[in-house]
Parts: sequence; structure tokens; C-alpha cells
Amino acid sequence: MLGNSGLFRTGSVLVFKRCVLGAALAICLFALLGSQCRKSEISGEFAPPEAYLEGSKHPYFGSENPWDRRFFTEHIRQEYKRRGQRQILDIMEGRVEDAIRYCRQLLAEDPNDLESRFNLCVAQLQLGQLDSALATMRLAIQRGLPFERFLAGPRDLLRPLHESAEFQRYYASHPVELLHGPMVGCVTDTSACFWVRTFHEVPVQIVLSRSKDFGSSLASQVVRTKAESDYTAKLRVTGLEPDQLYYYHVVVDDKAVFRTEPLSFRTYPRRGEPATFVVGFGGGAGYAPWNERMWDTIRAYRPLAFLFMGDNVYINMPDFPNALHYYTYYRRQSRPEFRRLVSSCSIYAIWDDHDAATDDCWLGPYKDKPPWKLPLLEVFKQNWINPGYGDPDWPGCWFSFSIADVDFFMLDGRMYRTNPFDKNPTMLGPVQKAWLKDKLAGSKATFKVVASPVEWSFGAKPGTRDSWSGFPDERQELFNFLAEHGIDGVVLISADRHRSEAWRIERKHGYPLYEFESSRLTNEHVHELVPGTLFGYNEKQSFGLLKFDTTVPDPTVTFEIVNIDGEVVYSLTVRRSQISARG
Repeated sequence: MLGNSGLFRTGSVLVFKRCVLGAALAICLFALLGSQCRKSEISGEFAPPEAYLEGSKHPYFGSENPWDRRFFTEHIRQEYKRRGQRQILDIMEGRVEDAIRYCRQLLAEDPNDLESRFNLCVAQLQLGQLDSALATMRLAIQRGLPFERFLAGPRDLLRPLHESAEFQRYYASHPVELLHGPMVGCVTDTSACFWVRTFHEVPVQIVLSRSKDFGSSLASQVVRTKAESDYTAKLRVTGLEPDQLYYYHVVVDDKAVFRTEPLSFRTYPRRGEPATFVVGFGGGAGYAPWNERMWDTIRAYRPLAFLFMGDNVYINMPDFPNALHYYTYYRRQSRPEFRRLVSSCSIYAIWDDHDAATDDCWLGPYKDKPPWKLPLLEVFKQNWINPGYGDPDWPGCWFSFSIADVDFFMLDGRMYRTNPFDKNPTMLGPVQKAWLKDKLAGSKATFKVVASPVEWSFGAKPGTRDSWSGFPDERQELFNFLAEHGIDGVVLISADRHRSEAWRIERKHGYPLYEFESSRLTNEHVHELVPGTLFGYNEKQSFGLLKFDTTVPDPTVTFEIVNIDGEVVYSLTVRRSQISARG
């Protein structure tokens, strides 16, 4: 069944802006077939031919692992997150019959495989089997797949369904306009932002109140969702009070959503002042329906914010945005558990290799090449609600934010990462690195949390250059900067390895740095524990919890590892005096 479709085909892969079946063929930079896959003489350096500039023996973009489609062939049996992607990939590239056979094969094994039912409906639509597609859709919804899935898209593949009279009658009796969100983000002590996706281009607004009866309320401006931004909109509300619980409605096309049970979130404590609060973080969120309950587990801990640290959805398609990218986001965003979490606390997100391109990749020093680089960043921006995206002239997904007297610095480890096998490699690039140094030097915060998508500790990922172990000079440069400028209170957090753990990094000059890592939010796949940690955990899915108390004479940050069942399996408290040059 797999045939030759298990490899990318240079110059013959269908590339879609929104996956228009039968669109013009485009050059696929993620193309490998036989000798077209170029591996350098250096072990672990892979890239397509386009990555080799004239006169250079090293590719300016590439990966430490084969630049191929193995994630859609070798791993689809072992990992649920890949099966639906394989089906949608076959559909978008014209192998519709293959997709149908694979869907039916999986459904014979598990009739409740709802992703296969969704993709079976999509495949039937491409063959003009409208009645069968409608029947498949109805059965999928009866078995628990949110109706929003058949509205969100990929829209071009679903167009025959949306245009049919029977579907329109069904929609009239089951009207849904708000497809994804609301997602809360960019919260401060006096403001908040909200992200939504709708079915049509419609006006949306947020209405907030301190009371459930909405006797007195505040409102955002009315913003219209736009097709060019994938029917999303971002709305901002100001004039809020610090450290207060607010209830809110989403008003879509002049109709309130969730009015019977308003949503709620809490504003941050007053900026710069001592406080106690909780922040969650983690990466490694591959889609597995039985693990989506993780979002409710996190929500039960009532974090003020949650940091998505990379490998947030697992795409592995370095190419111009197409159906696979949209499909992979939509299946997560339609989950009711995910929607409950992101509507209740401020959400921040950076990307890592499986979101940005493919496994252990570097995207190179250039802003506009490879040519799919900026378009993929735009898709990322459409689906999150960060306070910023890098530098205006050098966009990326790095930014900072503050809660009370704690500053957070979220790093982009892929956008401008250079080849770690070449001379003087950089993970951050010159613009981001200068930004980080400037922010750290200017920070007066009690704690300064520096968040990297990959591990700081050299022992965390042995035998690779993908973590900071591949960029030792730049890492040392940053650590020296802390010592030279007397920057105290720095805490490191990271993701990437499918486990949770704590490290203590000793430095010749300066206080020890504590690193807290967590990256198995929903992933089925697990990485083994490694020696040298203070503690490691990989038995179940887990996330990291940071509990800050800066109201005490010696402020503390406590790192807890919490598993998917809500059990705290490890706790470590670090006092401010332990991470200060003055002790």
C-alpha cells in the first residue's frame, strides 16, 4: 500500500496554499529520492541539494537525521499521531484510494478510530462520493468527533461537503460559528488578549466582568475574522485590575457564546511587586486521543500561565503550508479538553524541530530562505497568541513577558540556528542573542526564567549536536555574560526529551544553574532516563509546574513534576540565595 509514496519526490509534490487538489506542482525542498538525498562526508549531516550553496561543503539548512518522510511511513503503526497525517498526505497528493484502504484497514481494527473516520470522509469527497461522505461524517460525530472538525478544514478538501445542500441543512440544525478557542494570552496586570477561529468571516468581541451576572462589564473592540488569516482574530481588553478573576463571553456575530456558563481567567499580580503564583510548562504534545485528558489535569492546578515549549503538535513537513499543517493544528484545537485549558489561563508558545521543519533541524542564518521558512512561521503565528514574534526585521518566535516580579524569556532555537557541523555555529542567531543579553542585563526581576526548546545540560541528550551540547561556545558565552554582569536569580527551563527531569549545572565562575526539563505532555513515545540528573521521570505523561513565592525574605521557586493522573512525583525548591553571586 505504501509504494513509493513513502519518499518525497523532487519537483513532483503537490504543494497547496490551502491544499487545493490538483494545484500546480511546486519544488518541494523536503524532497529525497535515492541519489537526490545528499549526505555530507560528515556523519550526521543531512540536507536536500538546494541546501548547498555554491562553494560550501556544508548545507546552510538541514538536519542531524535523514531529511526524509520516515515519520509518515516507519512510525505510523507505533504512533497514533502519524496515522491521520499519513492519510491526509495521501489525499492531498492524489493517492486517494490508498488513503481509503488505509482508513478502512485501521477502522476494521478499531471502529472508534475517529481520525480515520474523518479522513475517510475527506477521501470520499475527493472521489465525488458525497452520500458516503455524509454518512461517514454523521457516524464520526455520533461516536464523539466534534462537529467543528468538519467545519474547520482543510477547507479546500472539505469544500464539496460544505457546498452540498444536505450538509447545509445539517448545519442549519447544528449551527456552530466559534470553531476554536477562545485562547487567552498576553495577560498583564491590567490587560488580556483573546484568540478565536470562526467558520465564516464574522465580527467577534470579548465581554468581561468581575461578576458572573455581568452586571458591570468591559468589552474589547469588535474585530472581524478574516479568511486570509485562516478565519482567526485577536482581541485585546484593557482597563483590568491586577490579580482579579474575570468572567467573560465571546460574542460572535452578535450572539454570545457560553453565556449560561461564562469562562474565566485571572489577571497577573501587580507588575514588579512580590507575589505567589503558579506557571505550568512542557513540550512533546503529539496527538493521542486517550492522552488529551492531560489538558484537564493541567487546568486543575490553576496555573496563571502555561508555556508550550515546542513539539506542540508535530508536523514534520518543511514545505510551503499545506493541508497537513492545517489538519495537524485543527485536530488538537478542536479537542474540548484543550479548549478548556487555553480558555482559562494565559498561553505562550515557542516552536521546536517537529513544528518548524523536521527532526533535529537547523533552518539557517537567512531570513527569507529556504523559501518556506517565513510562510511556516506565519502558520505558527496564526495558531498562537504570543506577545511578540522576534525582531521586526528578523521575525521568529522569541519574546519576553513578566508576572509580578518574575521575568520570562522565551527562546527560538530553530529559526536562525546554523549548521552545528560548520564553523562557529549559533543556535540563536546574532539578533536574538543580542536581544536576550540586553533583556537579562536590564531585568530587575527576582527570578529570571530563560526558556529553551532544547536542553541546556550536556548530558541530557548524549551523542547529538541538537541540544546546547552542539553549541558549547555560545552557551558558555551566555553563562559568562551572567557572571560578568552580576545577573542573579536565573532559572533555566527546557523541553525536547520525552520525560521530565531536573539538573544542576555547575559553573567555574558564578552560582550553579538549575535546569528543569519536561517534554512528554501527551506523547506516546518516551525517552530513556540518563545519568547525572537530580531526578528523572518517564513512567507516564507529565508536565512541569513552577511555583513562585517572592513574598518571603528568601524568595523561592519550586519545580514539581506532575503526571497525567495529577500525581506530584518530584519536587525541588530553589531559594533565591542559592542562585545569587552574593549567596
